[in-house]
Amino acid sequence: MLRSGTTILHQICGDTRLMRTKPADRRAAGIVVLRRDPAGWRALLLRAFRNWDFPKGLIEAGEDPLAAALREAREETGLADLEFQWGHAFRETEPYAGGKIARFYVAETHAERIELPVSPELGHPEHHEWRWVSFDEAREKLAPRLRLIADWAESLVSS
Repeated sequence: MLRSGTTILHQICGDTRLMRTKPADRRAAGIVVLRRDPAGWRALLLRAFRNWDFPKGLIEAGEDPLAAALREAREETGLADLEFQWGHAFRETEPYAGGKIARFYVAETHAERIELPVSPELGHPEHHEWRWVSFDEAREKLAPRLRLIADWAESLVSS
């Protein structure tokens, strides 16, 4: 049996070619990290190039999505004090970037400063900057698929 996303040798009628199979299930997990301040809830956004996002990354083989979300938040921001006061409810994006789906949870932190640790694989941080923003500011910066996640998170903390 072939694993999705692997390179295979394909033979048809004596014609041999290398082909790359399409990944069947590309899944990511992340966390909408919130911090309460006098003005209300602030959401953490990370910027890579021109794109703003919540902390997230690919789920490794056999990894639980919540464990992946926690790992990615720690790797991308240094945050380890996340509290899931709204439980482990999640919302998923519509498929994007070739069929990838991202699952998001909502958690609170009391940290104000965020680290952008150096990624061992890249030799530099994955993101260029971070910001604490209101939900309205988040919707202005995020891609449409992530605006729906921001809307959901805001409704969750407002209920």
